Amino acid sequence: MKRSAFVLICLAPNVACAQGSAAPQTFESRHYRIRAVTLTDDLDHPWGLAFLPDGRMLVTERAGRLRIVTPTGTLSDPIAGVPEVAADGQGGLLDVAVAPDFAQSRLIYLSFSEPGDGGAGTSVARARLSQTENRLENLQVIFRQQPKVPGGAHFGSRLVFARDGTLFITTGDRQHRSFVQDLSKLQGKVIRIRPDGTIPPDNPFVHRAGARPEIWSYGHRNIQGAALHPQTGQLWTVEHGARGGDELNAPKAGRNYGWPVITYGVDYSGARIGEGQRKEGMEQPVHYWDPSIAPSGLMFYTGDKFSEWRGSAIVGALGFQLLARLELDGERVRSEERLLEGYGQRIRAVVQGPDGLIYLLTDSDGRVVRLEPIS
Repeated sequence: MKRSAFVLICLAPNVACAQGSAAPQTFESRHYRIRAVTLTDDLDHPWGLAFLPDGRMLVTERAGRLRIVTPTGTLSDPIAGVPEVAADGQGGLLDVAVAPDFAQSRLIYLSFSEPGDGGAGTSVARARLSQTENRLENLQVIFRQQPKVPGGAHFGSRLVFARDGTLFITTGDRQHRSFVQDLSKLQGKVIRIRPDGTIPPDNPFVHRAGARPEIWSYGHRNIQGAALHPQTGQLWTVEHGARGGDELNAPKAGRNYGWPVITYGVDYSGARIGEGQRKEGMEQPVHYWDPSIAPSGLMFYTGDKFSEWRGSAIVGALGFQLLARLELDGERVRSEERLLEGYGQRIRAVVQGPDGLIYLLTDSDGRVVRLEPIS
């Protein structure tokens, strides 16, 4: 942990006392001057952020810790009872989602790299946050990516609740390209399950012999951003391509998104991947980035604080260390504006808060950041 720029004295028994306070930075954009306010910089590779009903945030740390962060940046002690994680490479404790009925059920959902026979795979667990908020109770794993394989890369791992109450889970190919087009395996897929882990009967492959019924779409490389479109309710995703092949997609039931047969990227060696950029029966992305920005985190802005951005998709970038704001016309990108250039932070997650402001997680510096328009 880094030493904070200032320290607050905390009396609550489940609250860590050190707070991060990097000086706010300002940035220009097409419509706004933006202030980036660091709420804390005392996290260790934060990955997922979800808001509780009262405006506090649940934040995961990749090493296997779950914390509550207040709007002023106060950190709780780690919450007990998280699942065992394979904290190797890109693996660990990853995304977090709050059940739509959290006020009644107190259920939260965690994605993580789960160790087991053969290596590790993306899994999802649900548990009840105790009334004392210091532990998880009745933890149950409701999804396991099979087969487990060696290595610490490409776990995917975003969690999104659909309007019908089902849960979308994004996975990565785990660097096993041959598995992605194989419907008997769960690598490189978008998964759709019920909140208890059972299979919705209208999933596209429920009745196909040899196919896993959890699968919603396939042909994905490593999806690290996902959100519902605010008007249509359609799932949208961003995924890491190889070199020059990052994609924005709106995955439809049963569709094949091409990896590794078609891609706009090339191998890191410069070698060609697959058969080209198009093939009959495989979907084209809504948008792709060349060069790659390494996207992680996706949201649609719906608030009033940045009203000129309403309806935009906003994507975090690890590689280019910025936000990409995409103006849309249906499922077409009309323009792209790059925000926070020069910030120097790998942006892991981007989430709209209940206050209409935008919240970021930065990877290596361990920050929770709030973006505010300067009037």
